[in-house]
Amino acid sequence: MLHDEAFPALFHKLNVPPSSVAMSKLMYPPLETKSSVNGRDKKTEKDKAHNLLTVKWAHAINCQQLLDEALNGDYDMIEADIVLGKLFNNGPVMPIMAHPPLTSSDLSLDSFLLQIKLFNLNNPIKMKGIKLDFKSIDVFEGALDTLKTAIPEMTYPVWLNADIIKHTGNGIHAQPVDPKRFLAGCMQFNKAVLSIGWTTSDGPNEDFYTPDDIAAMLTVIKENKINESGLSITFPVRAGLAANSKNVLHNLIREVEVTNRCTITIWSAPSDYVDDGKIKKIDFILWPE
Repeated sequence: MLHDEAFPALFHKLNVPPSSVAMSKLMYPPLETKSSVNGRDKKTEKDKAHNLLTVKWAHAINCQQLLDEALNGDYDMIEADIVLGKLFNNGPVMPIMAHPPLTSSDLSLDSFLLQIKLFNLNNPIKMKGIKLDFKSIDVFEGALDTLKTAIPEMTYPVWLNADIIKHTGNGIHAQPVDPKRFLAGCMQFNKAVLSIGWTTSDGPNEDFYTPDDIAAMLTVIKENKINESGLSITFPVRAGLAANSKNVLHNLIREVEVTNRCTITIWSAPSDYVDDGKIKKIDFILWPE
């Protein structure tokens, strides 16, 4: 069974079913941010951004059956998780499509990318973009040779995602992916959208992104010269936290858009409580009235 991300959008609209909400072709070709859009052009770009809400995601496509369903389904973006593991629990360790704690799959990263490529070559009108969510620095670096071959040939959106900063809130957090090594690897792929976020955990509805969270992200961007790279960036933020974090997210976008095209991707876990009213107000970050 396929699952759509609950809030994978620039902004969430209450009158749009979660299964149809998405943000995929963001910045591919680049979507201009408010700093580079004026007058009537600004209205045009705002309309484009709202149209992205009709783009559909297939989420956690980590096995062959789900990939078959996603390729044959009405989806525009396919998201999958990558870990180090074995095919069918046998043979050498390699990058495979699975979510921790699993370390076995029937689908390798090489096969996943090849099948996407062949599908898009044969179905140019139904082309699918991809978001690759790397769960450790070891699997990302282990995939670099594959990515160096695959990404230059891509004529469709590709996002490289990792949680590189530990959220300062309470709870048990996954280990962040090493930011210096991840960003150094991503700098090789100017065609990709850089998707960088914070580790989070299930927690109280009152949790929020803190100024320290934002400062830590800005620091790694500058220390690793992402602000000089020209890469497009999206910041994946958890909907429940984002709903309580309007001002700091505004500050983040305002700071980064000076040097990079950027936006946010809002997501939620199935068990999360999300205040729809607050999430609806997040659209001001890119498009203030």
